[in-house]
Amino acid sequence: MTYLFATNLDIKYDKDESTSLRFVTSIKGVKSLINGRNKVVIISHRGRPKRKNKELSLKPFQKLFESELGGKITFLDNSNLDRAKKIIKESPNGSVFLLENTRFLKGEKENDSYLSKKLASLGDIFINDDFATAHRKSASNVGISKFIPSRMGPNFKKEVYSLTKVMKTPGHPFVIILGGAKMEDKMGVIRNLMPKTDYILLGGGVANTYLKASGANIGNSLYDKNMLNIARKLSRSKKIVMPIDYKRDGDRILDIGEKTIRTYSNIIKRAKTVIWGGPMGYYENKRFAKGSYGVAKAIAKTRAFSVVGGGETTVIINRLKLNNKINLVSTGGGAMLGFLSGARMPAIEVLK
Repeated sequence: MTYLFATNLDIKYDKDESTSLRFVTSIKGVKSLINGRNKVVIISHRGRPKRKNKELSLKPFQKLFESELGGKITFLDNSNLDRAKKIIKESPNGSVFLLENTRFLKGEKENDSYLSKKLASLGDIFINDDFATAHRKSASNVGISKFIPSRMGPNFKKEVYSLTKVMKTPGHPFVIILGGAKMEDKMGVIRNLMPKTDYILLGGGVANTYLKASGANIGNSLYDKNMLNIARKLSRSKKIVMPIDYKRDGDRILDIGEKTIRTYSNIIKRAKTVIWGGPMGYYENKRFAKGSYGVAKAIAKTRAFSVVGGGETTVIINRLKLNNKINLVSTGGGAMLGFLSGARMPAIEVLK
């Protein structure tokens, strides 16, 4: 049996790729399929290349996989999928392969049927464990499913289960924490879950947008210009909780202040369900990381069912070594927000 195993190696934030959440999740998924008899073909992507780009090759992951799995991994160039198919077929049972970046392939982004069929021909069963691209429709995550039997991988299944739980049967108080640069990508979550939630705590550029909409002077602080009217309407809700103090650098707001950290922590402490997406400020600078770290530690201490997602938010959790204190650290920020907003999720629909 040859498994096509889709995972996510689009790692941008951690310097040490072998310890990043996405790579660790990939290793767990591959291990679940290896038994000495099966062949496993790892398919993934990196970046958004318009053409073949050596800097975005998956080749460097070959040694990382070999180190973690304790055996030889065959790297497959995907410029000739017929040749790749032959190599897989002629290899002994128990072999593991890593296919080059699928985004180098013409038709990948467009979910091209011909490419999908070619990719599907490399295996017998498709296991999609790449939840992070569940909101996208590509040949390697949706198209393949039309040609061979397909199912969710262990991480994909866990993410769908956990996010469904917080949407349909959340414990109360239900607290949502939203930060980061853009308010636009958080709007769907606010609209979809506001009727169910008890508190929506804001930070970062999302909070700045609400402040600007209310007439506050935020100087040159980051905010979302296109969302001011919507922010003005939503700010009337008593469920929206704004920062009461800030840390500034000149005329820029770069973090929530001490009073806000205490207020947010007290709300989180009483929660039964918590969702967090987006940092509270410019956490890359230690001077302005206290707000994000405070929120992370408060979530880790609570007994609430907790879900954390987004590249930056995940880095914070990883940096503080709090992964084991969170029920779900999502591998996909955009996919998580899309799911929680009720948007269509093509990769989930095709697996249902």
